[in-house]
Amino acid sequence: MSTQTLSRPRQGRMIAGVCAGIARRFGWDPILVRVLAVASIFIPGPQVLAYIAFWILMPSED
Repeated sequence: MSTQTLSRPRQGRMIAGVCAGIARRFGWDPILVRVLAVASIFIPGPQVLAYIAFWILMPSED
């Protein structure tokens, strides 16, 4: 596991940087996290609301 804190990076963002921040925090490939996020939209649940909540709650990188 990475020692990075959970934050939205200023570089490498696609929309808000949520997927890039999660990928960086756990040492995953950002493309994989983005693909999983988009694929999860087809499963019933509050994925879009969770993304918006992360967008609001995750701090931006300094």
